[in-house]
Amino acid sequence: MCHNFAKHLILVFCFFTVALNHSFAQNATKENAPYSRFGIGEFRNHLDVSLKGMGSLSTAYSNAFIINTDNPASYAALKLSTISLGGEGRMRTEVSDNVSYKTGTTTLSYLTVGMPITKNSGIAFGLQANSQVYYKMTDTIDVEFLGKSIRTFGGDGGTNYAFLGYGYKFKKLSLGINMNYMFGTIHNASDIQKLYDSVNAMNSDFSRYQKIGGVYWKFGALYESPLNKKVSVRIGSTLSLNKNINTTFDQYSLLWRSFSGITVTDTAYYKTGEPGTITMPLSYALGLQFFELEKWMAGIDFSAAKWSQFRVNGAIDSTADMSYKIGLGGEYTPNSLSVSNRLQRTTYRFGFYYGKDYITLGNKNMNFFAFTGGMTIPFHRAVSLQRSYLHLAFEVGKRGINDPKYIMENFVRFSFGFTLNDKWFVKRRYE
Repeated sequence: MCHNFAKHLILVFCFFTVALNHSFAQNATKENAPYSRFGIGEFRNHLDVSLKGMGSLSTAYSNAFIINTDNPASYAALKLSTISLGGEGRMRTEVSDNVSYKTGTTTLSYLTVGMPITKNSGIAFGLQANSQVYYKMTDTIDVEFLGKSIRTFGGDGGTNYAFLGYGYKFKKLSLGINMNYMFGTIHNASDIQKLYDSVNAMNSDFSRYQKIGGVYWKFGALYESPLNKKVSVRIGSTLSLNKNINTTFDQYSLLWRSFSGITVTDTAYYKTGEPGTITMPLSYALGLQFFELEKWMAGIDFSAAKWSQFRVNGAIDSTADMSYKIGLGGEYTPNSLSVSNRLQRTTYRFGFYYGKDYITLGNKNMNFFAFTGGMTIPFHRAVSLQRSYLHLAFEVGKRGINDPKYIMENFVRFSFGFTLNDKWFVKRRYE
């Protein structure tokens, strides 16, 4: 029984890894997000869909049937073995100097598995999307020897991470740790093509492939205590120290020209396998939640990261000194024990978040905000060891710099996820 389960689980993870990388590869033709040019791209919200609907409150969240990968201390609360799968569809309108265009795509977000080990401890592991790069921008410039030319900047790729985490509870205090392995490839390119072919000169193409792979750690803590017979309070915190992630660079410079239907290409420069590092910043989060078990919850989150520490081979990028995010939200379940009415057992969520992005351009900060909502619909009996849920969430908001010279993004994100709970590894009994 255990052998078959492990075999099937490995097949699922292999399929998900291929599908996740394929979805990244397709984004270059489906979506255009200019701000993903900076850092390691646009960060994905890899939280469980159930958390996205309430302002992404995760630092102090703990649930016996939901895997909260953002705080590994929450694994200690798991009561059943759990598999979660999630995806996201997003649409955005890019606005700059009264010119706008629409873009969007759909991608996978995460596949996670969690299970209790003892009464007071649990583990979780899985694959999650971390960041995506997908942009293409063109303008017209004057270049010596070429004259009027078209300059194009483009990029694609992104990073994912695999993780393994453990959480343990000591009375009212839970502690946890995640070991994360970040991996992926980011391709950045620029080319200059002459506008009129009458000039006897070559066009140019410069490309850099950045292959990323390295381990970093995340620590979490949760403290829970009752305030009265019904209401309890939970305080959470997480910490991830700044870390160096190994990279390998491949760089190419090409010269080319097309005439009479023939393209002639010459490699002017190439260098492969050049080692390097990306320094990721220190980040931390604090959360506070008040709740009545299986009835309601309301809370607040604050998270921040020291992006002035970010480096690519020692070089700085257009990153802010400090980014931050504040989230407010909650959830409500009318009657989790209702037998005949599924809507009574459905959990409804709402929230809001606001913050300063990790990118800064021209000494201007880039801000973001969104209103969120969602629900979790159960597809099992009110009291059952086998549970299944459908999670839905949406985010509507803005991100960018409020200046005609820069880009303002109006976005809508719709997330969907599935959770299956069961009691695995039960010894069979024979009469």
